[in-house]
Amino acid sequence: MGSDAPAQESTVGVRRRGSTLRRWLGENPLGLLLSAPYTLFVIVVFLIPFGFGIWMSVHDFYFTAPGVEVPHPFVGFENFATVLGDPVVHQAFGNLLIFLVINVPLTVVLGLVLSSGLDAVVHWKGFFRISYYVPYVTASVATLAVWIFLFNGNGVVNSMLGSLAPDPSWLANPALIMPLIAVYVTWKNLGFYILLYLAALQNVPKELHEAAQLDGAGRWQRFRSVTLPAVRPVTSLVVLLSIITTGQIFTEPYLLTGGGPNGASMTPALLMYQQGIQQGKPDIAAAIGMILVVAVMIVSLVSRRITEGRTR
Repeated sequence: MGSDAPAQESTVGVRRRGSTLRRWLGENPLGLLLSAPYTLFVIVVFLIPFGFGIWMSVHDFYFTAPGVEVPHPFVGFENFATVLGDPVVHQAFGNLLIFLVINVPLTVVLGLVLSSGLDAVVHWKGFFRISYYVPYVTASVATLAVWIFLFNGNGVVNSMLGSLAPDPSWLANPALIMPLIAVYVTWKNLGFYILLYLAALQNVPKELHEAAQLDGAGRWQRFRSVTLPAVRPVTSLVVLLSIITTGQIFTEPYLLTGGGPNGASMTPALLMYQQGIQQGKPDIAAAIGMILVVAVMIVSLVSRRITEGRTR
């Protein structure tokens, strides 16, 4: 009996250590090992730069030559006060709101309608899918060159419209440039969202449509009562991804107009580039970035509550 007591204590200790390890590593430590490279990638590429951005936004920071050390005093919310009082920043976020109001509904409606049409296609289904997806994987520089060719003062669109062409032209018109960019981004990214909707539509049981049809439901009634509820989780994802895309808009206004005319296509991301790189004010750019992150998070949470709350 006396010799069995140390063995039992040892067994209990091993079990306790094993339970502690399982609590930290999970039931399958191999999964943690396999996810470690991506976790490291997120930390290095996202978390560390984001933390440094927060630090810059509350300090007087500017770029110096390599090896030169200068003080960066803490300034608190001074950079944020400067940003919030700048009318250019107000205009940039207002332009982003215009883009959001056009891009998100257009993406959801066109993505759902076109994916429903593709789901009903019997022949050439693969060809149509690839056709819609090609703009998404094509470089923005190439596709924007086509849009400049179409919408410049002497472009194809104005030639077709003739006397109905806007004056000033599309790319120089403050009232039209941001809607034009929103339509372009919708067109370019639409193929990706169509594939998301197609995957959801193909998982809808056909028995539901057949039962609704037997009950006398028409095509629109079946779409509203069967299809829409089935794809609502994907719609929530599409809205979320569109909002995140809105916050990142940079390439399109930079290549099309450089933020003009008169700031009508300026976006926060483009303004961060101008302030941080061109004007040497990275602390101001970091403050704009932090405000942009908070704004995108708030809009994303609200949209998620609206789109997913109805499913409960």
